[in-house]
Amino acid sequence: MATEARLPIWMRPEPGTRRPRFTRDQIAATALAIADADGFEAVSMRRVAAELGAGTMTLYHYVSTKDDLLALMDDAIMAEVLLPDEALPRDDWRAATSLIARSSRDAFFRHPWALEGLRGARFGPNGMRHFEQSLVAIEATGLPPRERLALVAILDDYVFGFVTREVGERSERTTAEGTEWDEEAAFDYLEGMIDGGDFPAMRRLLGDGDRRAAWADVSAGWSDRFEHGLAIVLDGIELLIERRRADGAPPPLP
Repeated sequence: MATEARLPIWMRPEPGTRRPRFTRDQIAATALAIADADGFEAVSMRRVAAELGAGTMTLYHYVSTKDDLLALMDDAIMAEVLLPDEALPRDDWRAATSLIARSSRDAFFRHPWALEGLRGARFGPNGMRHFEQSLVAIEATGLPPRERLALVAILDDYVFGFVTREVGERSERTTAEGTEWDEEAAFDYLEGMIDGGDFPAMRRLLGDGDRRAAWADVSAGWSDRFEHGLAIVLDGIELLIERRRADGAPPPLP
């Protein structure tokens, strides 16, 4: 039988004082604020306690371990992902999954350190609510359970993959000294590499004329590439639904 220390924090009651000095929500919000301001590495039990105006040992009265603190942080972010139930259309899986995907993207853009820093954090009640909303949204496809679960995972993979790449690109635009990189010099280097003949596909993409203008043309609308990519993923799901219907699968739920 698991001891209390090994149970997820959600299965353990909060300190049994009539008026606890701190709540788990306060502790999580404080930890998130530290990570947002100074990076995930700055989060420690000592730092969180100091920001709350408490001693470190006092904080341990509320949160037993660093893993518990990470679980609280993760669940606080998942609370930001959640949408009001009335905002999710139950008869339009495409609209519902799009809303969830955008909300997830926005939450993790607010906390760009979280995808890496909170990897492996224990699943909490808000994470379960997000999963429930995702299942409800995809349920209207009428696909069988195994495929519905796979589609939820695919949509999450798309969102998290997009956020990871976008955060990485933003970081790469800034040097270690915190100054913007020289885009002109970088493009000159790229052109030299293309003209060297080692990148024929890039040459075919940009041609031999004004490559800066060619790049501006082919990358036009890239700021909306999240929506473009999401539409492609959802188009693929629609094709899957049509194929399953042709195979005699049950119609979507009413």
